[in-house]
Amino acid sequence: MTTTSPPDRDAALALLRERIRDVPDHPRPGVVFKDITPLLADPLAFRALADLLADECLRLGATTIVGMEARGFILGAAAAARAGVGFVPARKAGKLPGPILSRAYDLEYGSAVVELQTDALQAHDRVLVVDDVLATGGTAEAVLRLVRSTGATVAGLAVLLELAFLGGRERLGRSLADADLYAVVV
Repeated sequence: MTTTSPPDRDAALALLRERIRDVPDHPRPGVVFKDITPLLADPLAFRALADLLADECLRLGATTIVGMEARGFILGAAAAARAGVGFVPARKAGKLPGPILSRAYDLEYGSAVVELQTDALQAHDRVLVVDDVLATGGTAEAVLRLVRSTGATVAGLAVLLELAFLGGRERLGRSLADADLYAVVV
């Protein structure tokens, strides 16, 4: 399946950058929150992002996209629909029915658990994990390990925005192994 990315990739990237709003001191003083609501509200920008992520999915030969809660659901589902592949949510603890696999991980200010349904992925699946922002990498690392625990192959991790100064890419080095890391906006 081919996607309908704008012919000018640089223009698409500029549009995406324009539509990401900085919100200072949210959720606490000193933090600059990256608000993607303006991007999602703009159909051209949202489609351009979905197409770029779908193109990455197809380039990697992924058969499934796993979207990380919560904004990764929005981006991953749109990209999966554009690429013609399945979508699986990686959820916070207690949100999924039935048998689940879980992985605990540390945050800057505590810990959390991420879960997948046990039958959501199969050993033959090639998975692209999608999220909105790569910051410190803790949640992404947990999801990558969780996906691998199903027997599926991690083809890559794709994010809209990488906050390189927080060191997430370095943290993920071992967890990514030979999988690609694609940041649309760096």
